[in-house]
Amino acid sequence: MTTSRRVLIAANWKMHKTISEATRFASEVRSALAVPAPCDLAVFPSFFAVRPLVEALVGTAVAVGAQDLHWEDGGAFTGEVSAAMLRDAGATVVLVGHSERRHVMGESNDVVARKLAAALRSGLAPILCVGETLAEREAGRQRAVVETQLECAFGAADATGAAKTVIAYEPVWAIGTGRTATADDAEEMHRAIRAWFGGRFGAGAAAALRIQYGGSVKPDNAASLLAREEIDGLLVGGASLDAGSFLAIARAAGARG
Repeated sequence: MTTSRRVLIAANWKMHKTISEATRFASEVRSALAVPAPCDLAVFPSFFAVRPLVEALVGTAVAVGAQDLHWEDGGAFTGEVSAAMLRDAGATVVLVGHSERRHVMGESNDVVARKLAAALRSGLAPILCVGETLAEREAGRQRAVVETQLECAFGAADATGAAKTVIAYEPVWAIGTGRTATADDAEEMHRAIRAWFGGRFGAGAAAALRIQYGGSVKPDNAASLLAREEIDGLLVGGASLDAGSFLAIARAAGARG
């Protein structure tokens, strides 16, 4: 392994964990987490749990973020949350364009682009999620689909903003299904993403870009995925709800040479 990119393991809790459950998780992580941490770590709880989790994890290497944000800085958008609100709660990172936002909530590429711009404008570090459906992969369109998502998301971004962004490749057919892309499949797409990024922002930016894999990640497949040089981290769903499982994945990241 020759890359100098530091591995990022991120826990996306989706619509799980009350505030008390989130802080209990934090207590378990605090007591077991090695110092220094074996990799960069981030947790994405519900909006309600951001502030309590920030307070529970203060002094650790675990960043706390939000699962979504609105593209406007404020206004008459009932039920929405702005980047300024997230920052005030202590969030430092945010997910943008998760497959469930795209395919369940109906977010278009344009909406994702506006949210990415809002995150960068506010100083939140975004993790931009991209990925294809099973039908798109079976039709051989996976690379075209992902490149279109990238082109739309970064359409108005400059090199400075792009450098602050992590990309998470999450094939939609592997999200919560128990079906994981093979390490070969994941690395092939990560390599394609890096090539696109290099064409848009330059070879240096591409070399520094961190690209995570997400999709039915578990402790027993984390090491094999992270053994691939193009895979710089993991965006973990269900397996991140248990502190022991999350820490086991972090340890797998620490074993990457």
